[in-house]
Amino acid sequence: MNANGIFDLGLDRREANYQSMTPVMFLDHAALIHGDRTAVVYDDIRYSYREFRLRCRLLASSLSQLGVGIGDTVSVIAPNIPAMLEAHFGVPMVGAVLNTINVRLDHQAVSFILAHGEAKVLLVDVEYLPLAKKALSALRSRPIVIVIVDPSVIKEGSLDGFLDYEQLLVTGDPEFQWAPPEDEWQAICLNYTSGTTGNPKGVVYHSRGAYLNTLGNAIVFGLPPGSVYLWTLPMFHCNGWLYPWVGTLFGATHVCMRRINPSEVFDIIAKEGVTHMCGAPIVLNMLASEANVRGIRLANEVAFGTGGAPPPSSTIARAEAVGFRVTHFYGMTELYGNATHCFMQPHWEDLSEDERRRLMIRQGVPYPTIGELRIAVPETCEAVPSDGKTLGELIIRGNTVMKGYLKNSAATEETLGTGWLRTGDLGVVHPDGYVEIRDREKDIIISGGENISSLELEELFHRHPAVLEVAVVARQDDVWGESPCAFIALKPGVAVSDSDLIAWCRRHISHYKVPKTVIFCDLPKTATGKILKYELRQRADALARSPVT
Repeated sequence: MNANGIFDLGLDRREANYQSMTPVMFLDHAALIHGDRTAVVYDDIRYSYREFRLRCRLLASSLSQLGVGIGDTVSVIAPNIPAMLEAHFGVPMVGAVLNTINVRLDHQAVSFILAHGEAKVLLVDVEYLPLAKKALSALRSRPIVIVIVDPSVIKEGSLDGFLDYEQLLVTGDPEFQWAPPEDEWQAICLNYTSGTTGNPKGVVYHSRGAYLNTLGNAIVFGLPPGSVYLWTLPMFHCNGWLYPWVGTLFGATHVCMRRINPSEVFDIIAKEGVTHMCGAPIVLNMLASEANVRGIRLANEVAFGTGGAPPPSSTIARAEAVGFRVTHFYGMTELYGNATHCFMQPHWEDLSEDERRRLMIRQGVPYPTIGELRIAVPETCEAVPSDGKTLGELIIRGNTVMKGYLKNSAATEETLGTGWLRTGDLGVVHPDGYVEIRDREKDIIISGGENISSLELEELFHRHPAVLEVAVVARQDDVWGESPCAFIALKPGVAVSDSDLIAWCRRHISHYKVPKTVIFCDLPKTATGKILKYELRQRADALARSPVT
């Protein structure tokens, strides 16, 4: 008798009691319940959920006719347009793997991704066709190219012999029947990391993880029926944190935007009755600045999920003043997007505004769909005390951890080999159980044997009224080994000296933490908007060693 004893005798898994999980099934659920509700809005285009499902079926059928099947890769280069939403359902309907490519990448990076992922089909928005053609020119084996023609970009013109997306859909079967994967471990998505110091790594998602983290997002962010979700987060980034599936689960209206224009965002919020949106802290900052210039105050509260970097408390304050209700998420590509959220406890409302917002910028608690999460001693994976002081590495395991890195067993073993996903983020656990990231392992500054958090310093600088953006890195120091060096972009029309900022820091933090060097410049960023700290570290090390006082 096995470990389950009498409960496993003759009680087998069968069709009646087991089905592989996939988020694709949420579309049929939405079409059944919300068939007449508007599913997709884009300029003058509006689709109901019944029409949305039909278009996804037509895409799936058309891809099948092109020979696309289980395990084939379908890449997409497109902004937040309806076809990108449709690909999140139509591609996995035939068992293929969806690979959404960052539109901000150069052609060499795109070429690498297409070759490494062995793309069989490439869907490309007409605006990015020149990028795609340059990327394709370097490939020996080229995918079938399908061009998405957007009237707002080009009304007529040559597609250079490539297939037209809308014409392709016409060839599809409206009665196409799809089935869940036989094995929920089957790959559903392929997402590439930023690749700041080399070629990007291909992160493989399985259907089970995508299904579960979709539910996790739905539980945590709460999109009730009748929600209107505005696409200010790129769908090419971790599949838009899975919100193509999250919104569809609840029959929410997906409002698409080709590119973010803060003025247009507020116009759309008012016109469409937007209730939810997501984006990086920089997007939240842009919207708060636009609202301040135009004197905007939202008529109804809009939930805004932010992550990718800790949002400065000053940004949260400005966003709340406009009418946004901010939720802070933490995650990474290897975790299907978000993995933790800073759940607002009721008693926080009784705290001072500064204290409440300091609590809100913590990474918080794990999603209910996460298996285990801990701050641990890197060498042993043993949990550190919940004292808010002891530094350790954030490690995670469970069903919403990636399958691994495509064709990169060494990197997969390095990241998953301990039985945990090693995030490389260093943090603490507070007595209330909330996690707070203090730094990336490679970004911590060790000065005179003391650890200095670059994130703590960046949060401090963001509270200065002249600072727009900041990144703090370690600079070699003859006396202390390392000392903090701050790279700062000032707000337009504002003047402040480096000595003023250093003196300001001295009034707020321990003197050993105060940066000895402040450099004013535009901050270099990756194609996903992340600050290139390794470039800044190189610049810091090239500086003269004499400290600024």
